[in-house]
Amino acid sequence: MLKEVIGALALAVTLAPAAAAAGDPPKGSLVIIGGGLRAENAAVWEKIVALAGGKGARIAVLPTAAENPEREGSMAANNLNRHGAQAFVVPLAPRLAGSDVRKVADDPALAQAVRTAGGVFFTGGDQARITGALRRPDGSNSAVLDALWTLYRRGGVIAGTSAGAAVMSSTMFYDPPPDVLPLLKHGLVDGKDIAPGLGFIGDDVFVDQHLLARGRFARMLPAMLKKGYTLGLGIDEDTAMVVAPTREVSVIGRTGAIVLDLGEAVTDKARAHFNLSNARISYLDNGDRFSLAQRGFIPGPGKEPVEKTGAEHRDALFYTDILGNTAVLDLLVKLVDSDLQRAVGLAFEGPASRAPERGFEFTFTRMPDTREYATNREDAWSIYRIRLDVRPVRMHQPLYTAE
Repeated sequence: MLKEVIGALALAVTLAPAAAAAGDPPKGSLVIIGGGLRAENAAVWEKIVALAGGKGARIAVLPTAAENPEREGSMAANNLNRHGAQAFVVPLAPRLAGSDVRKVADDPALAQAVRTAGGVFFTGGDQARITGALRRPDGSNSAVLDALWTLYRRGGVIAGTSAGAAVMSSTMFYDPPPDVLPLLKHGLVDGKDIAPGLGFIGDDVFVDQHLLARGRFARMLPAMLKKGYTLGLGIDEDTAMVVAPTREVSVIGRTGAIVLDLGEAVTDKARAHFNLSNARISYLDNGDRFSLAQRGFIPGPGKEPVEKTGAEHRDALFYTDILGNTAVLDLLVKLVDSDLQRAVGLAFEGPASRAPERGFEFTFTRMPDTREYATNREDAWSIYRIRLDVRPVRMHQPLYTAE
């Protein structure tokens, strides 16, 4: 069966455009999707097809990360084809029965099929399967990974959802605990919690996914500090960040994305536990743009500056679970839609956890360079450069009933 697929792909290969030199900046684009991409999210699927060359574009689907690669590959190809592509599934997946993933990754016919396509789409799953399949045991690139870089450098699009998004940066989360707090409380282990990604976005930007739905903005902070990143992009589910060759990012999809800027942040290394001061957190809504080079924001169509005169009065803004589903966005929106300057959120684990008395206080503060935009309906917000400080705190355990 595998030989038949490879033969069919080889017959489909057309003459490739001239390849860009390995040292040249990529002329292609990235579509980084935070997971949970729905079949009906036409804006994202159509964008991938358009960047791959438009109607009739050949797009290679890599279900490498998937637990069920046949199913996931077929679904992704069908979604792309419904929007005008000629997608084909590359049989490169550790979970594909009867396949030797290392031989497939170095198959010349498959590499040529990928190289001459207009784009590539990585499905979700386990990102360790992607890097494990595309890199040889000695760390060198397989033929298919070299083909991906050729496609990207000459102007093709590389898209990925969930695990396919995680591999976009040079460092990725590899096998971290499912919950966020243990990474803040106990630190990260290189080679276990984090490991090298594929680095398509460059060495200066850290990428994470499932951001708002799983409260993962907080786990980005220790990873960025450990590896020296000052800029992080966190994409929510059913949403994409499109990175153009100019390094301008645009957001499309159901919700939005978080930008973390640690350029002026400091940490007190004399303290035993994780802490951070003077970071900046921003929320980009659908239609917003952001320059990776200039770190400048452009609000999307229909956005207007928030009028301070109409702000809601609040005595205080305090969240007891800042890592809950969409909690950080809810807090940011209520903060900028109020007359408050600061808001506070806490993060603790349950009594059965390791060191349950230890947790963190997250303080969000409006600063002179903070910018806030909303639509006339005030249900779509863009929030730029809120100061973020994190400090370790303790809660008395066990808790007692109030008298």
